[in-house]
Amino acid sequence: MIGFMEEQLEKFQEHYQNRGRLLINCPDAPGIVAAVSKFLFEQGANIIESSQYSTNPQGGNFFIRIEFECPNLKAKAVEMENSFFEIAHTFSMEWRFTYVSKIKKTAIFVSKELHCLRELLWAWQSGDLLTDIGLIISNHEDARAEAKIFNIPFYHIAASKDNRASAEQKHYALLEEFDIDVIVLARYMQILTPDFVKRYPNRIINIHHSFLPAFVGAKPYERAYHRGVKLIGATSHYVTNDLDEGPIIEQDIHRVDHRDNVEDLKKIGRTVERNVLGRAVKWHLEDRIIVHGNKTIVF
Repeated sequence: MIGFMEEQLEKFQEHYQNRGRLLINCPDAPGIVAAVSKFLFEQGANIIESSQYSTNPQGGNFFIRIEFECPNLKAKAVEMENSFFEIAHTFSMEWRFTYVSKIKKTAIFVSKELHCLRELLWAWQSGDLLTDIGLIISNHEDARAEAKIFNIPFYHIAASKDNRASAEQKHYALLEEFDIDVIVLARYMQILTPDFVKRYPNRIINIHHSFLPAFVGAKPYERAYHRGVKLIGATSHYVTNDLDEGPIIEQDIHRVDHRDNVEDLKKIGRTVERNVLGRAVKWHLEDRIIVHGNKTIVF
């Protein structure tokens, strides 16, 4: 399986070796799009896709994502980025270039619930998630068989509130060894320490099994049942040190009624969780998300 996926990724990298992306966040002002478009034109680039958003044309913030093709992009990338500093300074931009052929490396953390892990693996196998899944880490053994099917390295690291710091030292070593870019918590039911979160800002994606901000924390389905809700949902967000309050990437809901017990809610919710997490991870991998404060702009 790994050999097949490596072959597919190599073909993808070759096909998109000249494809780049530019993401910008800055104060809104006249001339931003014109200046950026002119810059890319002078670099010999052709704009493939462009999406933009302004919070308020009069003194608000401006966001734009541009995907472009540029001959010999790999060779001229550093020069292009250096040349962009002048425009960035003029408009007080926060900005970054990314390169489609540089496949992001992903680590998946999971506990006993495997439905979100399976969704990610299926999407990865089918080519819908263009990433290199470096490893799976779990505080239980349940996911070992799934990892073996896909020939992905699996590491069981016992973790609880009593040994959280020592467990994370092992996590750090593995994440560095595999050169991981993004961490996905696919129903990993452990709270991360502030030090861990600080090391990976806007690079840890979580799935929470409720429609936040409702039912933050543990046992949201049980609390939703006792509250008698008519809608349940799931939320994928970036992890911060405020529990389940990081920037929201994606959400969805499903209608329920009085006939549904807690187990029914969990069964219905698993489908919502899988879909929401899958979309959030895909958008992150495609550089479609700009974080602004505790919100996201998703193009």
